[in-house]
Order: sequence, then structure tokens, then C-alpha cells
Amino acid sequence: MSPEMIQLLIDGTWETLYMTIVSTAVSYVLGIPIGVILYITGEGGIKRNRAINLIVGTIVNILRSVPFLILLVAILPFTRAVVGTTIGSTATIVPLVVAAAPYVARMVESSLKEVDAGVIEAARAMGSSAFQMIFKVFLPEAKPSLLVGATISLATILGYSAMAGFVGGGGLGAIAINYGYYRYQSDVMLITVALLVVIVQIFQEGGLKLVSKVDKRLR
Repeated sequence: MSPEMIQLLIDGTWETLYMTIVSTAVSYVLGIPIGVILYITGEGGIKRNRAINLIVGTIVNILRSVPFLILLVAILPFTRAVVGTTIGSTATIVPLVVAAAPYVARMVESSLKEVDAGVIEAARAMGSSAFQMIFKVFLPEAKPSLLVGATISLATILGYSAMAGFVGGGGLGAIAINYGYYRYQSDVMLITVALLVVIVQIFQEGGLKLVSKVDKRLR
């Protein structure tokens, strides 16, 4: 393998990490509030509101149901309006966030539902406000589950970023498609797949170790 190809793979790995980490971070910035809204306005929530829950839930479900490649192409004008281009790793972050934020929101909602009912009742009995319950009870108590969800989300978004290579996205996915698929360089394809597997394993192991440190039940 030529030095140029090795450098290309190194650059592609950094681009993939950049897209995945930034997209996951932004998706959680958007997804956590949405997930909280879904939880507190849902059945048994502290601010039950069927109308809001139905509207937000429907939007989330619609975005989650659209295959990523179709979504990526459909929002190309929006991507161009946000970052000024539709090609490259930075441009890929926009559809990644649009696709991942609803997914994250549902995972956050699921994590919040795992909070012990006794803890919630104790907070209510002490007269905690909705704001206090969200930031001092729900989110802290759900932290281990949220971290597990973040680990899963990283792997999912990594897979999405690889698919973006079909329409001009950067990273290892673009290398696999442009060299491994179109130019029939099977060695490049195998190396990119191996690198993606290694990245997923690093995310997975790092996430699980972090969970073990913050989960009080494992101490």
C-alpha cells in the first residue's frame, strides 16, 4: 500500500471521528430536551400534556422512520443553507444530527422511564419543582442508562457517517466507496471496515468503563 493511501486512511479516520463525535454531541444537546419533554408530558409524567406529547412524538417518529440516505438527500438544501456546502465531513454533520437527534430523544425518554419510582415520589413529597426534578432527580438518576445510550448512539452515528460516503461525505466511508467499491480495491475496503470495527470497539469499551464508574448499583 502506497504512502499516499496510508495518509488518506489516516485522514479518513480523523474525519470519521470528527463527524461522529461532533454529531453525537450536537444530537444529545438537541435530543436530551426533546426526550425530557416526551417523558414529562407522557403517561404518568409530572407535566402530562397529551397534545404536546403527540405533536413532539409524531415529529420524532417521522424523522426516525426515514432511511438515512433518503433523509440526507432530501435535506441537501437545508445542509447547504447551514454550512454553505453539501460535500465533505462538516456538511455530513447536518444530516447526521437531523437523523440522530430523534433517535437520541427516544433513548433519553427510555432512560428516564427507568428511574426508580420511589425516588420520584420522595422528590415530590419534598415539594420539588418540575425544574428541580428534571435536573436533580431524573437526569442524575438516569446517568448510567444515558451513558449506555450514548455509547450505542456513537456506533449508530458512525454507521450513518459511513453511508454518507455515497453522496460526497468524507471519512472512511467515502474511501471505502471511492476506492474499495468503484475502483475494486478490495484491500482498501477491508482496511476501512477493520478501522471502523476498531473505532466501534473503542467507543464501546470506553463507554462501558465510564458507566461502571458512575453507576452506583455496580459499587
